[in-house]
Amino acid sequence: MIKNDIALTIEQESEFNRATSFQIVETILASLKEALIRNEKIEIRGFASFKVVPKKTGYGRDIRREKQIKIKEGKRIKFRPGQDLKKI
Repeated sequence: MIKNDIALTIEQESEFNRATSFQIVETILASLKEALIRNEKIEIRGFASFKVVPKKTGYGRDIRREKQIKIKEGKRIKFRPGQDLKKI
């Protein structure tokens, strides 16, 4: 499923037109992105939660060159499914 599919579903399930439905999807995704940039936890009850966690410095393996490489520290987004999603 892609953004257009979500917008189409909103259009079919509501009285909004396609442009408005697409704008709704864009607004929701932009607000989620901004919250993650601010390191805020996002919780959508029954679906999932998202939070930014630090990623430690470590070592990985470059398979092509058969060398060990250093992985820089950074951040990653942790996805945790909600109870309703776990039942699927």
